[in-house]
Amino acid sequence: MKDFRNKVAVITGGASGFGREFANIGARLGMRLVLADVQQEGLDKAKAELEAQGAQVLAVRCDVRKAEQVQSLADATMEKFGAVHLVFNNAGVGAGGLVWENSVADWEWVLGVNLWGVIHGVRIFTPLMLECAKKESGYEGHIVNTASMAGLLNAPTMGIYNVSKHAVVSLSESLYHDLQLIKAPIGASVLCPYFVPTGINQSHLHRPDDLKNDQGLTTSQLVAQAVSDKAVSSGKVSAAQVAERTFDAIKESKFYVYSHPHALGNVQTRMEDIILQRNPSDPYAAAPQIREMLQAQLNVK
Repeated sequence: MKDFRNKVAVITGGASGFGREFANIGARLGMRLVLADVQQEGLDKAKAELEAQGAQVLAVRCDVRKAEQVQSLADATMEKFGAVHLVFNNAGVGAGGLVWENSVADWEWVLGVNLWGVIHGVRIFTPLMLECAKKESGYEGHIVNTASMAGLLNAPTMGIYNVSKHAVVSLSESLYHDLQLIKAPIGASVLCPYFVPTGINQSHLHRPDDLKNDQGLTTSQLVAQAVSDKAVSSGKVSAAQVAERTFDAIKESKFYVYSHPHALGNVQTRMEDIILQRNPSDPYAAAPQIREMLQAQLNVK
């Protein structure tokens, strides 16, 4: 996808983090923007700021866990702008702890947003984009799914998040191959950021009431939250920089997008484990202090 001016971009999780930065770039490139988020206040603020820059913006409160709300988002997009060219299935939340300590509510929340949100986005918007391509000469489209380096690695106390993001990587690769198979004028990318200050570590503040845990957090979940807070807040690569790299990837039709390419050494080790039938290597081999900290806080002797 080379030409962005006057094209329509749909961005879930558009009120903050990567989504907000995608919107900033889209506005600068002259795109028409559709922002979706569960945070109404953040959504309203983003819309006002982008419109002040001269952008045309449609803001829709949308819980991507729910198919009917994603369908309503697509319907509103077509009613307002009549087409869709670029889709960022970007909404995401984080949770951790020892994997057997995650409740059913934890799984439903994390998989609901991180995985089902992308499933709904792909299932609903891809056919819509294919229809748009039939009506628009020279149509160019692209879909970006936000996964994570946790979709390529499996660090301890992050199991529920790892599972959701591995599934997004698989879904995205499948989408890419399916689009290539039918020679669709639509590209696909998967964004795999490492620790970037986006606010995802505070996503629990917006967790829906029907999926909150009555019992409170376990020790391992508290430890995982503390580690996440420190890692995310201390990230040196900004969300704006990652958004720029993502748009560059869209222009160049690149599938994999990384915020921290140096972390791919750990991915290579994991792939070698699989091929050589080795037991999984320690993901903290290069940073043993993290494992030691986790074990100390979990009172592992």
